[in-house]
Amino acid sequence: RPEGGNAPLAFYFAGDLVRDYTDFELISAIATMESFQKIYRPEIYNTNSPAGVEYQPSLSYGDYSLTRVVYDRVERGELAVKQGKWTEENFIKPYQDILNEWAANFKVETAA
Repeated sequence: RPEGGNAPLAFYFAGDLVRDYTDFELISAIATMESFQKIYRPEIYNTNSPAGVEYQPSLSYGDYSLTRVVYDRVERGELAVKQGKWTEENFIKPYQDILNEWAANFKVETAA
């Protein structure tokens, strides 16, 4: 977690995070992640006090501030399915050959 942060941020990437992205790109990603996490999981990410040295999240903690953004978790889950289907129909299927070629040439380095 960032120093003084309320919760950890997870980055999933291939390559060298610090060398492959500019400082501006990383700052933008972190700011976006923090904003969305505070909206969608205020009970974890919009707490009023920083996390301790050892992060132990709990949905039962009451030390958080609600956001003024209201959304329906069920509706959001349904929207995710619709977005996935749209992506499949408009991006994956039309460009399947190109994506397969790219994936075949993509080398993933793993730690031994």
